[in-house]
Amino acid sequence: DKAVPCGPINTIAQAFDDAQVQARGLAVPLPRWKEGEAGDGVAQITGVASPLRLSNHPPVLRNAPPALGQHTDEVLQEMGLDAARIAALRANGVL
Repeated sequence: DKAVPCGPINTIAQAFDDAQVQARGLAVPLPRWKEGEAGDGVAQITGVASPLRLSNHPPVLRNAPPALGQHTDEVLQEMGLDAARIAALRANGVL
């Protein structure tokens, strides 16, 4: 009665269980990692599809985001750290 715009605060599970999300097909299973890449054994995760529906250019979701730390070594190497320095950081619990 006070005209305050508001709505529920949902958990991730509640959001994916929402009737509108299901009707629009917004929850999509995505392969978690490409074969041979780092991972914690999770084969797929539920991602969010694009809410846009373009008739000539439907969105394509190929893979989920990378695993936490999956590209750490590559990034550090690009920053100029060699394998020995990266190993030392890992041994000291920095990584």
